[in-house]
Amino acid sequence: MSIDDRLLRILVCPACGGDVEHKERRHLIVCRACGLRYPVRDSIPVMLVEEASPPR
Repeated sequence: MSIDDRLLRILVCPACGGDVEHKERRHLIVCRACGLRYPVRDSIPVMLVEEASPPR
């Protein structure tokens, strides 16, 4: 399952406000600005800073 394109267009990183991209195979939303990685569970992005992983 994938995330709706309309949803992806409006999502921003809650930590810095940066644009994000969907890494479908890894089930992640990644901020292009700060690099935080947010999980996607059951096709729902969990956009909580507390749930984010630091950049690699």
